[in-house]
Amino acid sequence: MRIIIATIFPNFVRVVKEYGVIAQAVEEGKIEIEIMNLRDFAHDRHRTVDDYPYGGGPGMVMKPEPFFELHDHCKQQFGDLYTILTSPQGITLNNKLAMELSKKKNLLIFCGRYEGIDERVKSLVDLEISIGDYVLSGGELAAMVICDAVSRFVPGVVEDESVKRDSFYNDLLDHPQYTRPVEYRGLRVPEVLLSGNHEMVELWRTAESLKLTALRRPDLFLARQFSVEEKKALIHLIQELVECVERHKDSPDSLSGSGKRW
Repeated sequence: MRIIIATIFPNFVRVVKEYGVIAQAVEEGKIEIEIMNLRDFAHDRHRTVDDYPYGGGPGMVMKPEPFFELHDHCKQQFGDLYTILTSPQGITLNNKLAMELSKKKNLLIFCGRYEGIDERVKSLVDLEISIGDYVLSGGELAAMVICDAVSRFVPGVVEDESVKRDSFYNDLLDHPQYTRPVEYRGLRVPEVLLSGNHEMVELWRTAESLKLTALRRPDLFLARQFSVEEKKALIHLIQELVECVERHKDSPDSLSGSGKRW
């Protein structure tokens, strides 16, 4: 897969392919990331990419010519393109969309700046994507987020098992993670993770994932069709809850008390 990022700040964006698993994937040829400067497609001596908006108003608007010429250049060099515009008006990026985009051969991402881009550029765009309901100074950070999220689904970039355990891969939040030491400052790793019983470990992880999703993203939890393994984990959670209630029903800190356990 090839990802092309079109920007007026190439040095700012270039960092996305210089660190971590993406850098390793680029080095091993599993993914290609091209950073292209829109100013290289402006033909005046000042390499101008913006101008005053028609109709007046504050700020500047990015000119159409550099986008169209860069698009022509990429299409001639790489073939078919799937073109994205980072935009607050776009659909919100999620794991499912990142997975779909990872199947594209050539992904071109346009980064806007200033007050926006000339509307005619959108005739080149297949999809507008937002990374959240907030304002950024430009599309570069959004493009880097898209690049990182998409790259993880390209075969060989990240271990397949690691991807499957990521939050949102199956519309569930990830379970808690622990490493050595077993105890630190009075905080101990759950005994089940030290048991060596792989079946119980997987049951615990599934149960914790379901619990976190129910508490923090009830929208995902309510929309879910549960697998047999997840139903077993839910039964396990209910059994633990009942045992907890039985142990503390006569305690002054029970459900009607301070609720410290809850």
